[in-house]
Amino acid sequence: MIGLLRAELLKSVTTRAVWGFAIGGMAFAALNAVLVAKASGTLDEIPEKKEALAGLPVLLLLWGLVGAAGEYRHRTAAPTALVARRGRGTVLAVRIAAYALTGLGLALLINAVAAGVALPLLADQPGPDLTSAQAAEVVAGNVGAFVLAAVLGAAVGALVRVPVAGAVVLLILALVVQPLVGGAWEREGNLLPFGAAGVMTGGTHNTTLTVAEAGAVFAVWTVLAVLVAVACERRRDLA
Repeated sequence: MIGLLRAELLKSVTTRAVWGFAIGGMAFAALNAVLVAKASGTLDEIPEKKEALAGLPVLLLLWGLVGAAGEYRHRTAAPTALVARRGRGTVLAVRIAAYALTGLGLALLINAVAAGVALPLLADQPGPDLTSAQAAEVVAGNVGAFVLAAVLGAAVGALVRVPVAGAVVLLILALVVQPLVGGAWEREGNLLPFGAAGVMTGGTHNTTLTVAEAGAVFAVWTVLAVLVAVACERRRDLA
């Protein structure tokens, strides 16, 4: 099992896609920090300053989806299970674990860029400064959201198995459906995966959910998706 995890981890970190999403995540983090801290005007409240540290978890969700779905598009999922002498469900579970570990590395890298750019810029803003504890809470929320997003993306990718279609649907849900639902029913919108991720990253701050509560909501959605994906993959063993 350790050997399989090592192989899946190596596969996930050596693709060109992972570095593309890493660069995209760092670029967005830096741009968001500059836009929020400088271009958006005066920030004199703590929630507004936290937003400068916010990341974009949907990028890692897309990375997980495209990578996991690509295993089926390129017909490598079944041969991997045969070589590993494990059930397809077990191989998928290990693959998702590898995405979680790689996602953690990407999350730390992207959030290091966000903090490195945002914190010096926020120091020039009026009002109370972010304390170390407050900044750490935002970073921890972002890291958690990124890891959960990578895992959720891998699970969804294993279910849809069509990278392009899955990515299009995902973007519609994140950029169209979630804002509409959140605008009409704020509390219910924050109970959806993208809404909870927004609270975790600090991008959404007018909410009744705490970061920990939002993390629990996002984790529940993620665990459910993983369980469904693994169960479906095991049923394919019986087919």
